[in-house]
Amino acid sequence: MSKRFSKQRLVTPRVCRVFLGFTCAAILLTVGCSKKGEPSTSVVIEHEISPEPARVGPAAVTLRLTDASKPVTGARITIEADMTHPGMAPGFAEAQEQDPGLYRGRLEFSMAGDWVLLLHITLPGGEKLERQIDVRNVRPN
Repeated sequence: MSKRFSKQRLVTPRVCRVFLGFTCAAILLTVGCSKKGEPSTSVVIEHEISPEPARVGPAAVTLRLTDASKPVTGARITIEADMTHPGMAPGFAEAQEQDPGLYRGRLEFSMAGDWVLLLHITLPGGEKLERQIDVRNVRPN
């Protein structure tokens, strides 16, 4: 008795077209629904920390915000000070506008080591910016 095997296609052209259609739709939905990038801004932020070099204790942070070479006035700035290693509570300060585009805040470096200052800035039009300033090797007193 001989066995007959029938040849069957496992994947038909129609199945391929349907699969391709679903794949294209999934890609388009993923791209179309993804989060848009941050709005680009031309705000330039210059900073200065004193004392220089930074030491444990109080420090003054001076920020100059400009947009197309003119001062940015009316911004709200919060400074968050974090050590680069985990386990330390962050410090916070508000930077107040002293002159057009010139902001100053005071914070405390509680320990020697490397710190990161995170600037949380809200511009007058409501746009939010975040910038990071690395403060390396804060020295002991």
